[in-house]
Amino acid sequence: MTDLEKILELVQKNGGYITTKEVVDNGLNKMALKRLCDGELLERISTGFYSLPNIITDEYYKILSKSKNAIFSYTTSLFLHDLSDRTPLYFDVTVPRGYGGSLQNIDSVLLHYVDNKIFYLGVETIKSPFGMNIKCYDLERTICDIIKDKNHMDKEIYTKALKWYAKRKDKDLLKLTKYSKKLNIEKEVVDIMQVIF
Repeated sequence: MTDLEKILELVQKNGGYITTKEVVDNGLNKMALKRLCDGELLERISTGFYSLPNIITDEYYKILSKSKNAIFSYTTSLFLHDLSDRTPLYFDVTVPRGYGGSLQNIDSVLLHYVDNKIFYLGVETIKSPFGMNIKCYDLERTICDIIKDKNHMDKEIYTKALKWYAKRKDKDLLKLTKYSKKLNIEKEVVDIMQVIF
């Protein structure tokens, strides 16, 4: 099997997408990507990101493919966890403090910077609306983040998210409390829990 065939096989397994990094990680020649694009078997969507021609682009997957140090958060995470019925106008993405990658140049991305010690707190892999694996903060980290940043949140989205979270059967109040301690917002979270639970 040639590198071209192996890449196309990987693309099929990835739901129609592939990155240069995935090609290299699989020991394949990245120059094969150019040949596939020249032959119109693949389409270059952005630097290092390719898809089958005429596929509907999964913006969630595309954004996270640009950086291994990026996690969906805030209103985007609320939407992905069904804690908001509003499709986000932009993508909230959390990155480590000091991040200097290409996501800074995308108008539809709003970056949030956090210390490395709390960056991975509550990270999970979920499915994007298009069925691709993406990194997102879990329910409890998302709730902690919006409480911590409530003065910059849309009041309706904020209030509805808390009410919907309170009704969720899969909520984990112990985890919420644990996260709130690590994020130094324990008092705020306890006060809110007393009102909505």
